[in-house]
Amino acid sequence: MSAESDMEYSDNDGDEYDYYGEVDDCDMDTVDQSKTDPEYFLFSCLRVEEVEKLLNESIELLSNSLQITPSLAKVILHAYEWNAQEIINKYKENANEVLIFSRVKSCVPSAPGNSNGSHCAVCADTNLLQKFSALACGHYFCNDCWAMHFEVQIMQGVSNTIQCMAPECEVRAPEDFVLSHVTKPSVRDRYQQFMFKDHVKSHPQLRFCPGPNCQWLFRAWVREGARRVECQGCELLTCFSCGAPHHAPTDCITIRLWLTKCADDSETANYISANTKDCPKCQICIEKNGGCNHMQCGSCRHDFCWVCLGDWKCHGSEYYECSRYKEDPNLASDSQHAQAREALKKYLHYYERWENHARSLKLEEQTLACLKSRINQKVMAGEGTWIDWQYLWDSAKLLKRCRYTLQYTYPFAYYMDNGPRKELFEYQQAQLEAEIENLSWKVERAETTDRGDLENQMDIAEKRRTTLLKDFLDININNASSSKV
Repeated sequence: MSAESDMEYSDNDGDEYDYYGEVDDCDMDTVDQSKTDPEYFLFSCLRVEEVEKLLNESIELLSNSLQITPSLAKVILHAYEWNAQEIINKYKENANEVLIFSRVKSCVPSAPGNSNGSHCAVCADTNLLQKFSALACGHYFCNDCWAMHFEVQIMQGVSNTIQCMAPECEVRAPEDFVLSHVTKPSVRDRYQQFMFKDHVKSHPQLRFCPGPNCQWLFRAWVREGARRVECQGCELLTCFSCGAPHHAPTDCITIRLWLTKCADDSETANYISANTKDCPKCQICIEKNGGCNHMQCGSCRHDFCWVCLGDWKCHGSEYYECSRYKEDPNLASDSQHAQAREALKKYLHYYERWENHARSLKLEEQTLACLKSRINQKVMAGEGTWIDWQYLWDSAKLLKRCRYTLQYTYPFAYYMDNGPRKELFEYQQAQLEAEIENLSWKVERAETTDRGDLENQMDIAEKRRTTLLKDFLDININNASSSKV
């Protein structure tokens, strides 16, 4: 599904309604949605089979261009974020495989052998009839040990980053080498499932739909900023950039901070702060399960310090200052209590409003269901057609959309610096909230409210919403792009 046609809602009766716009009886080809919709974002919804075909095309292109096996092509593409053309250009410019392989630390596996007649370094087996294998690093181990090593790694969820068993050897095992040693069908299936998930996660244009048991995936070409996508299968609204529920106008970093802060009530945030941290390289959440502060990410294999999150290679007697407390010289000790009380007061101000709109959204889901039931009853009773009563349905959908946007303005305002920009934002926020409450009042009494009055209120509320997003959503997206550069 292309997002060139705006997102649609399908009810059980087969009627389709645009979630973010008007009824689908207009000619969408004549509307430039990139100008009319501040949240417009070009994307596609794909099935698993379509994504596999997309990945296989890149694998085949690289395999044929570099004359390497498909399994090795997968390892290289995974390391280069599936930019096959970049890899091919580098290879042509340098005519040197070392440059390409340097990032992945992997090469074509060596042929099976007998480890020059020596024993297996893992199990100490000296059986000359036992077969030995090695990767390009030349570290030979018996095939039974390889099989056990791969099975353990796969059961732990590792796939693309499985390494040689030799100490401090970082050579990765390609897919064909792993599958040649793993014989259990369940383990092989698990490995290939993990491989597919890792490939999707490393591909900058792809993202899984986070909906429960949803098998759809998104494809898009821009990842920065709060980008709205809607799943064709489960209709879940998601931010393509971070995978969280859509949160415009709040940016991805800010909403993550906010949600973590909101979890303080159940001490979840305190536990996360004390026991888990994000890998400084790939941002995956890691839980500390031992006393050593030398951590290695199970996903990207990055070595870092648990205390300061710095690169472990930089830690030595001269640079190890993780345990030193650096006091803020600008903080007045006699006003700490007052500052803490003010900070709590500020947080509660924004949190209560955030939570209130979340509860209102749940209640308005009931309003939607009741309106749909009443409209169907009127149609069945011969009191007009669905088109005659559609303005009621449109008003409830618009109310839901506006309140959803309003809810996510509060984290944005909470972290916003004081100044003219915040004053403008809060003014527009207050205007939007006032119009939403007016619209909510009229929607609840929609059948007795003048249709023209209701449609006028819908127009005002939507203009308030789009004005706020146009003024502040683009800023967040541009800031995210510039910070990445």
